[in-house]
Amino acid sequence: MSQSDPAFIFFTLILAVGSLLGLVLKAKVPPFFALILVALSTGLLLGLSPTEVIASIQNGMGGVLGFIAVVVGLGAILGAILERSGGIQSIADRLAAGSQRSVPWKMSLLGTLVAIPVFFDVALVILIPLVLRLARALRRASLYVAGPLLAGLAAAHAFIPPTPGPIAVAALLDADLGLVIVAGLIAAIPAVALGGPLFAQMRYAEEIIVDAPDHAPTADTTASVGLSAAIVALALPIVLVASGTILKLTLGEAHVPGAISFISHPFVALLISLTLYYVYANRALGLAASDLNTASMKALEPAGAVVLVTGAGGAFKQVLIDSEAGARIAEMAAAMNISVLIFAFLIAALVRVVQGSATVAMITAAGFTAPLLQVADISDFDRALTVIAIAGGATVLSHVNDSGFWLVNRYLNLSVSDTLKSWTVISTLVGTTGFLVALLLSLVF
Repeated sequence: MSQSDPAFIFFTLILAVGSLLGLVLKAKVPPFFALILVALSTGLLLGLSPTEVIASIQNGMGGVLGFIAVVVGLGAILGAILERSGGIQSIADRLAAGSQRSVPWKMSLLGTLVAIPVFFDVALVILIPLVLRLARALRRASLYVAGPLLAGLAAAHAFIPPTPGPIAVAALLDADLGLVIVAGLIAAIPAVALGGPLFAQMRYAEEIIVDAPDHAPTADTTASVGLSAAIVALALPIVLVASGTILKLTLGEAHVPGAISFISHPFVALLISLTLYYVYANRALGLAASDLNTASMKALEPAGAVVLVTGAGGAFKQVLIDSEAGARIAEMAAAMNISVLIFAFLIAALVRVVQGSATVAMITAAGFTAPLLQVADISDFDRALTVIAIAGGATVLSHVNDSGFWLVNRYLNLSVSDTLKSWTVISTLVGTTGFLVALLLSLVF
């Protein structure tokens, strides 16, 4: 059996995925280390010389990190300053006010907004006191309030840049980030609605906690100082990037002014928003530059891990391309007549279920899907939809091997069974709905 034989390539790729999962799950090897080791071994098995495989890893890392490091880094700092200045709490308290019937919808919106600049686990830790306070005030089960919030957090974390997941996959698939934002927003709306308020009202609306206090929650007036500025800081980079993409689609790229193209680039859009809010937090709110710097440096610690894992995924992808294994994958997928979106979703979902990490699932699925896109005749919008399909697959079926599962379990004081019946169902509804929306869009456009 030769190294160019499809059966050998298929066996090698199965071995690569199995080794990756074994290293991460059994040996507890960090995903970055595991991905680089598997990329190197796979390249050698597929016929690349030692020099070629090292060059392939280097080129794959460099090609991805040049974009992803800047965007994730700026996004992490923006989220940290929003949290440190009280901007996140301002939005939370404002959305918490109002009628009881609107609370699940407002909590979904809150989760979606907050998870755009802030990591999922950080956002949950910040907002959980508000969730518990609201649940007591409404005399409802905590999941009546927390479920919609979790759906919003999960959907934004999966589908809407500048969260790291979709940015990483977009970079690996060479997808236009503006189109990913547009597709992600379209996919997120029904995903949040179904996994959030609709599920919560169907499942938890009748659960009344009779011994809870009946007074309404009071807003934190000191935290509401930066509300408008916080909303602008959240919305501005998304609006700038998406507007540039929309203008290119409607006018044609050649007719879009250079200044618009410049400010709508993700680097510049995030930098503008971050600069404006940094100055506002320092001058108008009186936060010391040293405090902002400390918060920013702390936020870059988890961001650094995401960047490195994404870069390792880029190295693995490049090995598959340079060894021409990717072309063989594409041929096999074409022979099976399977949609690229369905292939991407299934790979991401499989890795997600087996090893738990949404990030690893996204990066692995992107590495396998990228070679298909090199030979497939699909539009730029379909390429963006493929990002959403991967993100959807990497979101479904969060269970006991996912750190997010235990975070929800611990902070909401749930049993394992109740966490499976709530958070696992919510994550599956969000991921599957987002994928189905992407699939529908690919058939319509």
